[in-house]
Amino acid sequence: MESGLLPNTKPGLMDYHLLGLILAFLIGDAKVLAGYPIWWSLALGQQYTSLGSQPILCGSIPGLVPKQLRFCRNYIEIMPSVAEGVKLGIQECQHQFRGRRWNCTTIDDSLAIFGPVLDKATRESAFVHAIASAGVAFAVTRSCAEGTSTICGCDSHHKGPPGEGWKWGGCSEDADFGVLVSREFADARENRPDARSAMNRHNNEAGRTTILDHMHLKCKCHGLSGSCEVKTCWWAQPDFRAIGDYLKDKYDSASEMVVEKHRESRGWVETLRAKYALFKPPTERDLVYYENSPNFCEPNPETGSFGTRDRTCNVTSHGIDGCDLLCCGRGHNTRTEKRKEKCHCIFHWCCYVSCQECIRIYDVHTCK
Repeated sequence: MESGLLPNTKPGLMDYHLLGLILAFLIGDAKVLAGYPIWWSLALGQQYTSLGSQPILCGSIPGLVPKQLRFCRNYIEIMPSVAEGVKLGIQECQHQFRGRRWNCTTIDDSLAIFGPVLDKATRESAFVHAIASAGVAFAVTRSCAEGTSTICGCDSHHKGPPGEGWKWGGCSEDADFGVLVSREFADARENRPDARSAMNRHNNEAGRTTILDHMHLKCKCHGLSGSCEVKTCWWAQPDFRAIGDYLKDKYDSASEMVVEKHRESRGWVETLRAKYALFKPPTERDLVYYENSPNFCEPNPETGSFGTRDRTCNVTSHGIDGCDLLCCGRGHNTRTEKRKEKCHCIFHWCCYVSCQECIRIYDVHTCK
């Protein structure tokens, strides 16, 4: 398992049933990969760590469809940003779901980096596609503004007249270009006439739209002693955490759909329709799904669930991260843990801080 993805399970104390579960996931890869975006594996492991030091060989990236392969070869200098964007999305997913039964665990040495979890058209699949597509758009946009690519740069198309008391300056981030790259690359494999491709396309676009919706003016003051005699402003993306927070809210309010089949000139085509007519239909900014999620309480190789045994829970919380809900009613164990911390820190003029080292004792609660 990748370090930090199951932070509450100590190496050496991992149950044998969990090791067996991981092996079952790996053995089952052949069944998983058919419609899986396995190019996401570029963001993990040895391939990712070598991006900055070795040239990318597009043909060695697993799971690329012909359109993606052509894109990679034509715009090779953008590919490290694409990989960085997927990694950014994975990290944000793990932050947003850190206290839930499914905590966005990834599997090392597997092309299907989330295991069978994404096989089903669930809320979890909807969120992962949205945050990964948003991550690609975000990372490419940021890279262009930083000048690391010769085929893109600052945005000069959306400036308009300056406002009162400020003028345009700096480098406005070209989010439209980042969104275009994400759409061309991430959606390239979602061209099948089935419901799952329709769902993935919708959620990918919802993630990218979030980037555009959260663009804002960022300004800097110039003048003596910060007097702000001159203020320059530029368009900037938000912190990616704001994107994750927004999409997590969309996950919680995702719209359940039903699959409909239509006969068209190219054959049978599946589309999605809101399941409940009394509810407001989903917009392009909402996430959609059409299959129910497993409860993720117990390990299950078929669903990709690792269960919640040995996960740390919050004994004072009544939410999903609390011991009652996270542990699925099985109860929890409590142990004491000693931690070394800095304490009694003193600032010395000038200019350093000295601290003592204290040992504090904490209660740690883990699911049975």
